[in-house]
Amino acid sequence: MIVRAWHATATAEGADAYREHFTRSVLPDLQRIDGHQGAYLLRRDHDGHVELQVLTLWSSLEAISSFAGANLEHAVVEPAAQAALSTYDTTVTHHTVVVDTVGANARTDR
Repeated sequence: MIVRAWHATATAEGADAYREHFTRSVLPDLQRIDGHQGAYLLRRDHDGHVELQVLTLWSSLEAISSFAGANLEHAVVEPAAQAALSTYDTTVTHHTVVVDTVGANARTDR
């Protein structure tokens, strides 16, 4: 499994708006892609702003390209998301899961 990680910041109101956008627009699109295996939207209120971390789970880099296109490191940030955020990364990172203790696919022998 591969985790695609992306970071942004927002005001409290912007973070709420981004959560709404993520659940109503982004997730339904992701769930239609073969190889998408789930997502996390993490929130950290800190020093008067909100840090957001999006982690999407994928079966392969090929599956990610169905969402991101040919440049896998390019962040996909729709205009509605941009409007809700104060700052956001224009790139993402990808991490191979080497230990998984969550869910039905939990394994430690990778």
